[in-house]
Amino acid sequence: MKKLISSSFRPLALAGAACFLLLSSTAAPARAADSGFTPTQRAEIVEIMRNALKTDPSILSDAITALQAKASAQKATSALEAVHKNPAQFGDSTTDVVLGNPHGKLKVVEFYDPRCPYCRKVLADLDKLVAAEPDLKLVEKVIPVLGPNSVMDTQAILAAGLQNAYVPFQKALMADPASASTDRIRRIALHVGLDPDRLLSDMKNPKVIAAASHNLELARSIDLEGTPTFIIGDKEIIPGAVSYDELRAALGRLREAG
Repeated sequence: MKKLISSSFRPLALAGAACFLLLSSTAAPARAADSGFTPTQRAEIVEIMRNALKTDPSILSDAITALQAKASAQKATSALEAVHKNPAQFGDSTTDVVLGNPHGKLKVVEFYDPRCPYCRKVLADLDKLVAAEPDLKLVEKVIPVLGPNSVMDTQAILAAGLQNAYVPFQKALMADPASASTDRIRRIALHVGLDPDRLLSDMKNPKVIAAASHNLELARSIDLEGTPTFIIGDKEIIPGAVSYDELRAALGRLREAG
């Protein structure tokens, strides 16, 4: 790009690059005027960009990548602001199931769907992480984002919590490969020592339904796109399944940030 744009014209051309990404070459003259350029200036800028892209197509892909990175950063910043403004609903929650140290200073929130294969995959790493980090408070937020079967499993997990068996039921349910059904839920409930009739009844309990809805509202407040999603303190959001080492590194950054 430096080879194609003279030093005297470079500022104008660079500004035109942004316009080129947003406006087609057939845009109305009124829009060109709104951008601050005359039709002649705009035509010159478009021609420079066309020649540059013909010579080095990576310019466009680099620009798109930069725009995507900026959008992702802005989205993360907005999500973390929502977490910072409402800590009692996230890392400081006292109503969700907590793995690890309930009073730990390293606060992490996981949004997960019980039918998500990536959420299932990360379960063992989370157990390992909790065992390795005595100051970790891991807040679990189950959300049904994969359809009716996820709703059924989410309500079953929350209902198991009413019998003080959230974690054992969660692990057994997420490890079971069978298709979702009330018979499956009943079988797993019996396996972990729960009252299956009560569990099925509690799945319709207004508290259970409200808890699932509340978790979904919180997920929307951070514009969550998929599961699992990890909120590391109020400093970082990690979307998607990550390795144990990556989670451990994120905790290290959180510890250093104080």
